[in-house]
Amino acid sequence: MSSLNAQELAHDIVDLLDEKQAQDILLLDIRELAPFADYFVIATATSERQSKSLVEMLVETLREQRIKPLFIEGESHSGWQLLDYGEVIVHIFSPELRDYYRLEELWQDARVVVRLQ
Repeated sequence: MSSLNAQELAHDIVDLLDEKQAQDILLLDIRELAPFADYFVIATATSERQSKSLVEMLVETLREQRIKPLFIEGESHSGWQLLDYGEVIVHIFSPELRDYYRLEELWQDARVVVRLQ
């Protein structure tokens, strides 16, 4: 098991997504608002290929640190993929679906920890 806590894991995920050129990366602290997780990481992939690449990179890189997702939801062609790491939930959207679902607005009371545009 990894020794990373939820905050460290969330920041590592943000850094990994930034390195792979995901866009508009947002880290929200939802601890005061939701019992099911501590952090949301939301990012935009500019293409189906990038979405697939981001998910594969996160899964592989974190697996090397003995961190495995509880589950992965969605396919790269769907425009929204979710990786559930327990205390940290990662959402990777196409630009269109991110604009459509507007998670930032739904979770507007969450504290913004990091925003990379």
